[in-house]
Amino acid sequence: MKKLLLLVLLIALGAGGYYLYRSAKNGPEGALVMAAAAVQSHDMAAFEKYVDVSSVTGHLVDDVAQQGSALTSLVPGGGLMMGGALRLLKPTLAKAARKEVERYVETGSLQAAAEAAPKRTVNLSLTGLASRVVGPDSKFKGIKYSREEGDNAFVGLEISQPKYDTTMVVEVKLRRLADHWQMTQITNSGELLRGVARLEKKRLLNQ
Repeated sequence: MKKLLLLVLLIALGAGGYYLYRSAKNGPEGALVMAAAAVQSHDMAAFEKYVDVSSVTGHLVDDVAQQGSALTSLVPGGGLMMGGALRLLKPTLAKAARKEVERYVETGSLQAAAEAAPKRTVNLSLTGLASRVVGPDSKFKGIKYSREEGDNAFVGLEISQPKYDTTMVVEVKLRRLADHWQMTQITNSGELLRGVARLEKKRLLNQ
């Protein structure tokens, strides 16, 4: 299967959006600023302070496993890798996803990240589906919303998708730690994949 999603956030912020977050250094947005700065400086240790990579990738594998029809539309043979099959492979896929994230932070290259994914029976690369949601011409538009609920926070990042003449909102969840916030999940990854699958199907029908 071609490529998936922490990278939606990385691409969006790495593209320059983090400069717009400077006013909220100590809040959830500030954590995203620091994560983006770590991507730009290729500092994986600093990145992991503000992003729980294991938590994010684990949630992503769970979310993708529930998107059989979307995978069929976006990836050749994707329908064969849904549901229980992906869940059984979760430890392997999550470990592979971490390698891709590390490679992306170190190099800033989606291609290098995809190439870092180990070869396996189910060829799921988390960097590839990300590029289906956030394309090479996508731009960070701004913060759609930000709210705190106790020790959790939810931030909506609006990103353009010129390929489909629309915008998408990536919602990230963060938790409050002792002295900073840390991203733990992309909460709407399934919705984003379904939305892109619908848009891609419509685009192909209109060609």
